[in-house]
Amino acid sequence: MKKPSPLLTIGVRYGAIAAVLSIGLNIMMYYLGRHPVMISPFLDFRVFLYGVFIFFSLKEYRDFHNAGSLHFFQGMIGSFVMVATAAVLGSLLYRIFGAYESNFVSDYIRLATEYIRSFPEEELTRIGGKEEVERNLAELPSTNMAQLAFLYLAQSFGIGLFISIILSVILRKQPKPE
Repeated sequence: MKKPSPLLTIGVRYGAIAAVLSIGLNIMMYYLGRHPVMISPFLDFRVFLYGVFIFFSLKEYRDFHNAGSLHFFQGMIGSFVMVATAAVLGSLLYRIFGAYESNFVSDYIRLATEYIRSFPEEELTRIGGKEEVERNLAELPSTNMAQLAFLYLAQSFGIGLFISIILSVILRKQPKPE
């Protein structure tokens, strides 16, 4: 049987480690009183975490398995494997944590409701009108852990795509002609 490409195995290994660290940090934040779902994706620690893990996975592949060469498409494939592994595994672990911690979803619903109700009137009209906000507030209690896990998955792919492009360009190295 043929061994899988090092590009894939390295991405899976780093992705699994990133998923466990990410969920560990989410759990720690929750128990320290800061609900992880209430943090903006732009300020999410996954930006830094995925950046570090994508960087080192691509660097390992380039330097130790591909003779110092890395094409843009290899960087994007390796990054996608790492992010997909981290996102899917992290989403599953998130779901397991939500099943274990029964207050996770109810705390999110309470905090999100308080946050939305704290908006000033002019802000409500800017973000879609009072009717739209009231409709969202009415739907908020039906939120479940599957929706939060899917949100985690979608945000992870969004964060990963942004970082993958940047790091694939930075780390690419063409082979030297002989």
